[in-house]
Amino acid sequence: MHKRATIISAEFTSFVGRGALDTACLPPEPIVIGFGDMGEPAVSILAADNVGEGASSHILLFAISRPACLRMFGLLPGVTASWYLAADLRELGRALVAVEGESEVASMLRVARSMELLCRLFGALEQHEMVEYHGRTTLSLVDAQRVAAAHQLVSESWQEPLTVADVARRSGLGKTKLTQGFREMYKCTVAEAVSERRLANARSLLTLSDLPISSIGYRCGYHSNASFTRAFARRFGMTPTEVRQREKTFAVSLGDPDDLIVRGDA
Repeated sequence: MHKRATIISAEFTSFVGRGALDTACLPPEPIVIGFGDMGEPAVSILAADNVGEGASSHILLFAISRPACLRMFGLLPGVTASWYLAADLRELGRALVAVEGESEVASMLRVARSMELLCRLFGALEQHEMVEYHGRTTLSLVDAQRVAAAHQLVSESWQEPLTVADVARRSGLGKTKLTQGFREMYKCTVAEAVSERRLANARSLLTLSDLPISSIGYRCGYHSNASFTRAFARRFGMTPTEVRQREKTFAVSLGDPDDLIVRGDA
């Protein structure tokens, strides 16, 4: 038993129902988008090498060719990416699944609803309105969007003396909900996310600048060289001095190391 395939064009097919996906109906170079059983609050990209097997758990799938994605929407979704599916898009998907029969009217409805859902989905991706989905969660879509905004705040404002209370207040969440959201969506605490961002920037500065290590630590939010060194070694398995020496050795093997250095402020 195969899912019902509706071939909208040579580059776009939708599949509805239980059963296997008929790969003969796939467009060339397909990106396959799975909507689960329409009860899960997520939409995901199926891995190309597992489309047949992975499709069975989805009651609704779209297959669109990569050239069509680029031509119509100007973007390609990431491989195996997943996002929360907003309530209005989920309802549109359910309306598509609910179409029954083989009449001309039923076929027209499937085509129209497939096209609308595809365009609205890619429109939301283009506007960065889709929140990445990292597995099962107890969060509502609104709370997930706020947690995602909090994570973005950490990524952009890591140089500030951020506390959990600060991030919670600025993202419209309580501290408990924020902490829960970070653990569910990003598998870390708020403090760990801030530390990760600071240490990543520190490593970049060690490689691309000649700033003193103590200055790099201070710029990245560490008020003592000892605390910076400890945190850095825990994260990367090497001290800042060891990383800088290794990068310089590597640069020398490639050519003039000064070509790779960004000079620090005097």
